Amino acid sequence: MRSPRLPLDSPPPEIAPLPERLRRRAGALVFDNLYRALATGARLHPLARPARHGVEVLRNIPYRPSRHDAHRLDVYRPTGGPGPWPVVLYVHGGAFRILSKDTHWVMGLGFARRGYLVFNINYRLAPRHPYPAAIEDACEALVWAMKHAADYGGDPRRLVLAGESAGANLATALAVTSSYRRPEGFARAVFDAGVRPRAVVAACGILQVSDARRFARRKRLPGWLYDRLVEPSEAYLGGLVDPHPERELADPLLILERGEPPERPLPPFFAPVGTRDPLLDDTRRLKAALDRLGARCEARYYPGEVHAFHAMVFLPNARRCWGELYDFLGEHVPPGE
Repeated sequence: MRSPRLPLDSPPPEIAPLPERLRRRAGALVFDNLYRALATGARLHPLARPARHGVEVLRNIPYRPSRHDAHRLDVYRPTGGPGPWPVVLYVHGGAFRILSKDTHWVMGLGFARRGYLVFNINYRLAPRHPYPAAIEDACEALVWAMKHAADYGGDPRRLVLAGESAGANLATALAVTSSYRRPEGFARAVFDAGVRPRAVVAACGILQVSDARRFARRKRLPGWLYDRLVEPSEAYLGGLVDPHPERELADPLLILERGEPPERPLPPFFAPVGTRDPLLDDTRRLKAALDRLGARCEARYYPGEVHAFHAMVFLPNARRCWGELYDFLGEHVPPGE
C-alpha cells in the first residue's frame, strides 16, 4: 500500500546545505555499518545460541500478504515449561530507516528466555517508505499476532508492547491506537480488534519525530550527534519540521500531552533511559504526560549511560535495567499466570 501524500498545507521540507548533507550521509554510513557489524559479531558468541537458553526461533513468518521482507517476523518461543506464555510484540529501533529484526535478536532472546512468546517484527523503512508505512505495518503485525498467538502457544490476553528508540515510538503509538479511537484505518483496526496490552516497554524512545531541532535548542551538540537526531525527521517525515494532524501518530508523545482521556485505560509503561542519552527529555515528558492522565509510568534513569545501552548486556547498568524490566513485567504480566 502506497503511503498517502502529505497535505497541501504542509510546510516545505528543510533542505540542509550540500556540505551538511554529505556529512550526514557519510556519518550515517559509518554508524549503520557499525550497528550491523556489532549485531552480527555478537551473534557468533556461543551464548547467543537460542537452544542454550531453552528457546527456539521460527524465522521469516509473513504477517501480511506481501513478498516484502519488511512484512516478516520471527517467533522466539520457550521450549521448557507449560504454556500458554504471555506475548511480547517487539519493534526494533534504527531511526525508522535502518536495522531489522535480525539485528535485534538479543531482544527476542532476552524476553523468551524469561518465559515470554516474542513476535520480533520487521517493518518498511524510510526514506523509501516514509510515514505512515512503519506504524501501518506495526499495526498490521499487532493485529496478526493477536489472531495467531495461540497457534504458537501464546496468550493474547497477556500482551506486552516493546521497543527501543524508534521502536519505542512505534510501541507507544500502538498503545495509543489501542486506547484511543483513531481516524486512520490501520489504527482503527487495532482498536476494533479489542487489543488490550497489559504493559508497554518504551526504552530510550524518540517519542516526537517532528521538530528534531528541539534537541539543539536545549544544549549545544556535536555535529555528528545532531545529524543522528535529525535523521528520523528527515527520513520518516521527509524533513518536515512541524507537527501536523495528518501525521500525528509519528508524535505519540504529543497525543498523550494533550491530556484527552482515553476511551480505554492506557497500560502501564516501563521507560528506561540513560542520563547521557540525548533523547532523555522525551522520556521525562512521557512520564509527566502519563502521570497527568492517571496512567502508571515507571521511568528509570541510568547514570552515565548512552543511547540504547541496555542492548550491551555485558554492562552492569544494562543487567540492572533488564532485571528491573523483568520485575516490572513480573508484576503486570507474569509468565506463570
